[in-house]
Amino acid sequence: MLSQAQRTTILELHTQGVAKREIARVMGISRVAVRRVLRSNSTTVPELQRLEKAEPYRQQILELFDTCKGNLVRVHEELLVGGAQLSYAALTAFCRRHGIGYQPPVAAGQYDFAPGAELQHDTSPHEIELSGRKRKVQTASAVLCYSRMLFFQCYPTFQRFDCKVFLTDALRYMGGATKRVMIDNTHVVVLRGSGREMAPVPEMAALGERFGFEFVAHAIGNANRSGRVERPFHFIEGNFLAGRTFSSWEDLNQRAREWCDKVNSTYKKHIRAIPRELFAVERLHLKPLPSWIPEVYRLHQRMVDIEGYIALHTNRYSVPVEWIGRRVEVRETKDKIEIQLDARRLVTHRRIAEAEHQRVMLAEHRPPRGQRAPRPDPHPEENAILTAAPELAEYVAGLKQRSRKIITLALRQLLRFVREYPREPLLGAVQEAARYGLYDLDRLERMILRRVTREYFLLDKGPQEDE
Repeated sequence: MLSQAQRTTILELHTQGVAKREIARVMGISRVAVRRVLRSNSTTVPELQRLEKAEPYRQQILELFDTCKGNLVRVHEELLVGGAQLSYAALTAFCRRHGIGYQPPVAAGQYDFAPGAELQHDTSPHEIELSGRKRKVQTASAVLCYSRMLFFQCYPTFQRFDCKVFLTDALRYMGGATKRVMIDNTHVVVLRGSGREMAPVPEMAALGERFGFEFVAHAIGNANRSGRVERPFHFIEGNFLAGRTFSSWEDLNQRAREWCDKVNSTYKKHIRAIPRELFAVERLHLKPLPSWIPEVYRLHQRMVDIEGYIALHTNRYSVPVEWIGRRVEVRETKDKIEIQLDARRLVTHRRIAEAEHQRVMLAEHRPPRGQRAPRPDPHPEENAILTAAPELAEYVAGLKQRSRKIITLALRQLLRFVREYPREPLLGAVQEAARYGLYDLDRLERMILRRVTREYFLLDKGPQEDE
């Protein structure tokens, strides 16, 4: 079909007296086409008036589209079963022209940001090789919207504690804070609502107050609003993570920071600038960081177990044996685990980033080889026995060495004897048992009962009867 420009040229040449044969030769078209244009004497391209092949099946197509849940392949198969003579291309073209299952394209917009106006933050899962094995990690990223300065780190999980650690590190890397931080309605930050109605969790709002920014969430489904931070995730996966292996979390995040330094100093074609150069302008508009930034931490309360450890995220950290059975406060930071008994007694461990069921013991907490760690204080049952009957001290010492029962259970049984039986039969039975090296408390109890029967239950037989 001839275009409007070709039709206009034909009419102009004909007006100038050029023959039809010459017009056809010059424009490379047939003389029949030239005659049709001259006969119509119009530059308007005529509309095609022909019946579409799918038009007779329009109602059937609409019904099948709902039944087949929008799958046009299944719609075409059902039409063929019903006897329709229609190609799949004709069906899709018909649906496209009539808006069946197709949304009309919408022109993309553009967001412009002033220097220091906004920082966008988001996370994305990636797969890496860490310590010789494949595993999934959460990649947290932050981007300054004006200069496109990028900062990211990887974490085994991304909870509220990790979010506060990451944002603190990101703002330190940027050297200042923006007016707002854009998020994607993540539950890590959001307490209730979404979009403009979003209200952050109090502790996250307190983090924003510390650095002078506020959290803002885009409307649900409006991912374009956070496009500055969405775009680098594919770049991170295809460039930084591709072909790299890491020995530890520290190695991973240190190399990620070095990679960010390199990328931020590289020319970007889509912005026609180097992020570092734009950042030189934006940094003047960032809010300065506080003179003192407290370390992000979370508190736990733990009881020291009988082996001298406290458990945290399946990992166990050692403490002095004197703390066994005591309640301690555990402060978890980005790199350390601080275990505090009181203001003067504190133990510090290197933090294990994920749940690995590991035991971490400091050298000073290890008992000397070949020696058992002594209990921090005597058994409370032993104290009670010696307080009530100091004469039993020697027998208690022998019992602790030679008893076949668990020492705690043996002492509890002996304490019951002291409280329930008279003193003289008890001391006499214990003295006799110690003389023969007898530490079976069940036999000791029978010895006590025989003495009690002999001394306290004498029956009066009365006068003898005459035979």
